[in-house]
Amino acid sequence: MNYITNLLLSFGMDSTLVGYLSIIIMLLLIMIICIVANFITKKVVIRLITKIVNNTKFKWDDMLLERKVFHKLSHIVPAIIIYFFASTFSSYEDLIKNGAMAYLIIMGLIVINSSLNAMNDIYQSYEISKIKPIKGYIQVVKIIIITLGVILVIASLIGKSPLILLSGIGALSAVFMLVFKDSLLGLVAGIQLSTNDMVQVGDWIEMPKYGADGDIIDISLNTVKVQNFDKTITMIPSYALISDSFINWRGMQTSGGRRIKRSLFIDTSSISFCTEEMINNFKNIHYLSDYITHREREIAEYNTRNKINQSNPVNGRALTNIGVFRAYISNYIRNHPGINQEMTLMVRQLATTEHGLPIEIYAFTNDTAWAVYETVQADIFDHLFAVAPEFGIQLFQNPSGNDLKIMADNYYEKDI
Repeated sequence: MNYITNLLLSFGMDSTLVGYLSIIIMLLLIMIICIVANFITKKVVIRLITKIVNNTKFKWDDMLLERKVFHKLSHIVPAIIIYFFASTFSSYEDLIKNGAMAYLIIMGLIVINSSLNAMNDIYQSYEISKIKPIKGYIQVVKIIIITLGVILVIASLIGKSPLILLSGIGALSAVFMLVFKDSLLGLVAGIQLSTNDMVQVGDWIEMPKYGADGDIIDISLNTVKVQNFDKTITMIPSYALISDSFINWRGMQTSGGRRIKRSLFIDTSSISFCTEEMINNFKNIHYLSDYITHREREIAEYNTRNKINQSNPVNGRALTNIGVFRAYISNYIRNHPGINQEMTLMVRQLATTEHGLPIEIYAFTNDTAWAVYETVQADIFDHLFAVAPEFGIQLFQNPSGNDLKIMADNYYEKDI
């Protein structure tokens, strides 16, 4: 600065004008130095770092590069230059230093924020991230660092010790509790969810209260993001997962089987004893031949041993079409390629209702994929609906408009 001032005075210029010109020239010189330093940093140093990173086999440095951590570090260089040139302007030295320091702190916060994001990206590249996500903890660290950073920035701008501002935080603790209520609840919830392994990224959860029915795609400090099967996104507060009930279908997905629990409703008026003709027809059915032979022998031995009068089918034991149909369903399910034979499998009769007699199929598919599960289930019931009449079984169905029309037409024809 003195050199510039003396140089201008040597040209015989007015001292007042020299004072202003020397300041302007010095500002321009500092600006040029900052631009050149920033240019060198970005175009030379950053390119060199990028080239080195791209040639390494590690993934973590790629994440740092993707989050532009090195690029943001380059913005610190001009602030450092301005800080060291502050003594040139003695009248404004403290103001310039305080402003430059505040800028350095802000840029430091931005760099730390990007570094934490890169850390989370690096962690998510490992399988354990789906079981133990750390995004919530990183957000807590961010809140703490940003809070301290804001205090340091304010302290730098007013030229006071940050300890003075920190001493006032105790009085504002109630305000902080109110402002960061969701974050604190989310932190506690995140710890419990992670410790108890309640949810993971990729889990299918169902929470009707929040309209959530789909896969978890993100777990953060305050929210759990669920992508529903209709591709909509539902945001659930983290603490809601420990305060409210929800269904996690992970157990089904890891078990290797998905449950089928559906009933056929039999019209009770179609249930009857089997005739000789029906039994002979049943013997020709692949899944029933052995069953019919075994049951006939067992029934004959029982009736003979107990001297049952077989002139009336009410006496003793006899085959019924509903019993044979139930046995057929059981054998059909046990031989179906889409059913998991290692898990619970049964065909049971439930209590009669106004819709008839429910015959429930309780089994598990050997594939948990939704589309495969629905295909297997539909394939089974398509077949059973089609074969039920072969057993003299009528499935229950409430009268439709077409049924009532046929009844009305028949009644009209009889009148004619």
